[in-house]
Amino acid sequence: MDFGSKTVGVAISDELLITAQGIEIIRRQEENKLRRTLARIEELIVEYEVEEIVLGFPKNMNDTIGERAELSLEFRDKLERRTGLPVTMWDERLTTVAADKAMMEAGIRRERRKDYVDKIAAVFILQGYLDRRAHKSDNAGG
Repeated sequence: MDFGSKTVGVAISDELLITAQGIEIIRRQEENKLRRTLARIEELIVEYEVEEIVLGFPKNMNDTIGERAELSLEFRDKLERRTGLPVTMWDERLTTVAADKAMMEAGIRRERRKDYVDKIAAVFILQGYLDRRAHKSDNAGG
């Protein structure tokens, strides 16, 4: 997930944990209210039989934790309490930049990119996690 002040981009992996696909952008009504957002996430967890959540961790470029990262950690705690699922924090630095570049290369007009950027950023976050996980299991096997 790509957790933002106005939206939450959501991606899901395939059953083999190889690829990530963007599925939804949850629009948040107010930044400090999460009830509806968490309820929608719970619906998606049931629908897609989710066993683990990967949440983008927006560290600063100098590796420090700023306000956005603190809010993401608070959101992680709420997700864990509400869903009972493990939540893995994943460094999301430059995912929005990469998502924007991918859309530009795909020919999506600038004014339309904001409609997709959070979902695509969620795909980049989850795909990075899946790739690292696959790489670790490859190294463990031989």
